[in-house]
Amino acid sequence: MANIDYYFGTISPWAYLAGDRLERIAGRHGATITYKPLDLLQLFDRTGGVRPANRHPSRMDYRAQELTRWADHLGMALNLKPAHWPVNMAPSSYAIIAAQQAGGGDLGGLVQGFLRAVWAEDRDISDDSIIRDVLAGHGFDPALTDKGLFVGAETYGRNLEQAVEAGVFGSPFYVVQASGQKFWGQDRLDFLDRHLGTL
Repeated sequence: MANIDYYFGTISPWAYLAGDRLERIAGRHGATITYKPLDLLQLFDRTGGVRPANRHPSRMDYRAQELTRWADHLGMALNLKPAHWPVNMAPSSYAIIAAQQAGGGDLGGLVQGFLRAVWAEDRDISDDSIIRDVLAGHGFDPALTDKGLFVGAETYGRNLEQAVEAGVFGSPFYVVQASGQKFWGQDRLDFLDRHLGTL
């Protein structure tokens, strides 16, 4: 059985646009997913990327066009200027890490719930009350917001180091452990699907 390491930032619009396609692909192939939220801005700093705030206007203009095109293509709501962006990714990431460890809920739905909160619902995913609400909405104990913060912080930092070691440089990024094949971007999910079919 293949395992996919899924690296992402909880404020990434491209991870939001991936929707539940990764989970559906994994389900078709009997693959498992390890969710690895990380500090996306530090990942850019570590791997030669440029934070959005520092990108040339022409790049940001094209990014806005592409996001709009993809949201339209996928039939997904998208606010190009969310009320709470950028925002501290750590609290929502810690909640995902704690939920993955605890089990019992819809982890993929939880990840998408935080992303949707940013890009479609104008909610602040660094706010504890929002985090509790998203956890509860996907079958997890809302108290996970306050539990395992030390482990969450350790894992969050470790995810960044593992990402750099694995050659990850953006979000969403998928690494198939069995083959070492890497796929960057929600627009590469069809290739990931095809690759899993060869294993």
